[in-house]
Amino acid sequence: MTMKAPKKIHLNRAAKTLQVTFADAEYSLPAEYLRVFSPSAEVRGHGPGEGVLVSGKMHVGIEHAEASGRYAVRLVFDDGHDTGIYTWDYLRELGENFTGNWNDYLERLRRAGQGRDPDESAVKFIG
Repeated sequence: MTMKAPKKIHLNRAAKTLQVTFADAEYSLPAEYLRVFSPSAEVRGHGPGEGVLVSGKMHVGIEHAEASGRYAVRLVFDDGHDTGIYTWDYLRELGENFTGNWNDYLERLRRAGQGRDPDESAVKFIG
Protein backbone atom coordinates (compact mmCIF):
# COMPACT_ATOMS: atom_id res chain seq x y z
CA MET A 1 0.00 0.00 0.00
CA THR A 2 1.36 3.42 -0.93
CA MET A 3 1.20 6.08 1.69
CA LYS A 4 -0.46 9.28 0.53
CA ALA A 5 1.50 12.25 1.77
CA PRO A 6 -0.41 15.11 3.35
CA LYS A 7 -0.96 18.18 1.20
CA LYS A 8 0.13 20.35 4.10
CA ILE A 9 1.47 20.06 7.65
CA HIS A 10 1.33 23.16 9.84
CA LEU A 11 2.81 23.38 13.32
CA ASN A 12 0.94 25.84 15.52
CA ARG A 13 3.24 26.25 18.52
CA ALA A 14 0.91 28.67 20.34
CA ALA A 15 -2.07 26.29 20.15
CA LYS A 16 0.23 23.27 20.64
CA THR A 17 -1.27 21.47 17.64
CA LEU A 18 -0.11 19.90 14.41
CA GLN A 19 -2.53 20.57 11.57
CA VAL A 20 -2.35 17.76 9.00
CA THR A 21 -4.21 18.24 5.72
CA PHE A 22 -4.71 15.31 3.38
CA ALA A 23 -6.55 15.53 0.04
CA ASP A 24 -9.72 14.17 1.67
CA ALA A 25 -9.40 15.05 5.36
CA GLU A 26 -7.92 17.52 7.81
CA TYR A 27 -6.89 16.85 11.42
CA SER A 28 -5.80 19.14 14.23
CA LEU A 29 -3.74 16.89 16.49
CA PRO A 30 -2.83 18.17 19.98
CA ALA A 31 0.84 17.93 20.99
CA GLU A 32 -0.08 15.97 24.13
CA TYR A 33 -1.94 13.38 22.04
CA LEU A 34 0.96 13.04 19.60
CA ARG A 35 3.43 12.73 22.49
CA VAL A 36 1.56 10.01 24.39
CA PHE A 37 0.91 8.08 21.16
CA SER A 38 4.48 8.48 19.89
CA PRO A 39 5.48 5.64 17.55
CA SER A 40 8.93 5.53 19.21
CA ALA A 41 10.28 2.35 20.79
CA GLU A 42 10.54 4.34 24.04
CA VAL A 43 6.73 4.60 24.14
CA ARG A 44 5.52 1.60 22.12
CA GLY A 45 8.24 -0.86 23.13
CA HIS A 46 9.95 -3.33 20.83
CA GLY A 47 7.18 -5.90 20.76
CA PRO A 48 3.58 -6.63 21.72
CA GLY A 49 2.69 -5.68 25.29
CA GLU A 50 5.87 -3.66 25.85
CA GLY A 51 4.26 -0.23 25.49
CA VAL A 52 4.58 2.36 28.24
CA LEU A 53 1.75 4.50 29.59
CA VAL A 54 3.00 8.08 29.29
CA SER A 55 1.47 10.48 31.81
CA GLY A 56 1.95 14.08 32.86
CA LYS A 57 2.21 15.55 29.35
CA MET A 58 -0.70 18.03 29.53
CA HIS A 59 1.57 21.03 28.91
CA VAL A 60 3.95 19.51 26.35
CA GLY A 61 4.55 21.39 23.12
CA ILE A 62 6.21 20.63 19.81
CA GLU A 63 9.44 22.55 19.22
CA HIS A 64 9.70 21.63 15.57
CA ALA A 65 8.80 19.11 12.90
CA GLU A 66 11.17 17.89 10.23
CA ALA A 67 10.75 15.68 7.19
CA SER A 68 11.95 12.12 7.50
CA GLY A 69 12.38 10.98 3.93
CA ARG A 70 9.24 11.21 1.80
CA TYR A 71 7.14 9.08 4.09
CA ALA A 72 7.06 10.68 7.54
CA VAL A 73 7.75 13.56 9.88
CA ARG A 74 9.89 13.54 13.02
CA LEU A 75 8.51 15.61 15.87
CA VAL A 76 10.71 17.20 18.51
CA PHE A 77 8.83 17.89 21.74
CA ASP A 78 9.81 20.46 24.35
CA ASP A 79 10.22 17.71 26.97
CA GLY A 80 13.20 16.36 25.01
CA HIS A 81 11.40 13.48 23.29
CA ASP A 82 12.55 13.37 19.67
CA THR A 83 12.62 9.75 18.53
CA GLY A 84 9.09 9.39 17.13
CA ILE A 85 8.85 9.08 13.35
CA TYR A 86 5.21 9.67 12.38
CA THR A 87 4.45 8.11 8.99
CA TRP A 88 1.71 9.60 6.83
CA ASP A 89 -0.43 6.51 7.49
CA TYR A 90 0.10 6.79 11.25
CA LEU A 91 -0.84 10.50 11.25
CA ARG A 92 -4.02 9.65 9.33
CA GLU A 93 -4.78 6.81 11.77
CA LEU A 94 -4.26 9.14 14.74
CA GLY A 95 -6.58 11.69 13.17
CA GLU A 96 -9.30 9.21 12.22
CA ASN A 97 -9.25 7.50 15.61
CA PHE A 98 -8.68 10.51 17.85
CA THR A 99 -11.82 10.24 19.99
CA GLY A 100 -11.53 6.50 20.68
CA ASN A 101 -7.76 6.65 21.25
CA TRP A 102 -8.07 9.63 23.60
CA ASN A 103 -10.90 8.09 25.63
CA ASP A 104 -8.96 4.80 25.93
CA TYR A 105 -5.87 6.72 27.03
CA LEU A 106 -7.80 8.64 29.71
CA GLU A 107 -9.27 5.37 30.99
CA ARG A 108 -5.81 3.75 31.12
CA LEU A 109 -4.52 6.74 33.11
CA ARG A 110 -7.46 6.49 35.51
CA ARG A 111 -6.91 2.76 36.09
CA ALA A 112 -3.20 3.37 36.70
CA GLY A 113 -3.90 6.20 39.15
CA GLN A 114 -2.00 8.64 36.95
CA GLY A 115 -2.95 11.93 35.35
CA ARG A 116 -2.35 14.31 32.50
CA ASP A 117 -0.95 17.10 34.67
CA PRO A 118 2.73 16.53 35.57
CA ASP A 119 2.16 17.81 39.12
CA GLU A 120 -0.87 15.55 39.54
CA SER A 121 1.05 12.52 38.26
CA ALA A 122 3.76 13.02 40.87
CA VAL A 123 1.27 12.71 43.71
CA LYS A 124 0.20 9.24 44.78
CA PHE A 125 -2.72 8.91 47.13
CA ILE A 126 -2.76 5.99 49.51
CA GLY A 127 -5.88 4.83 51.24
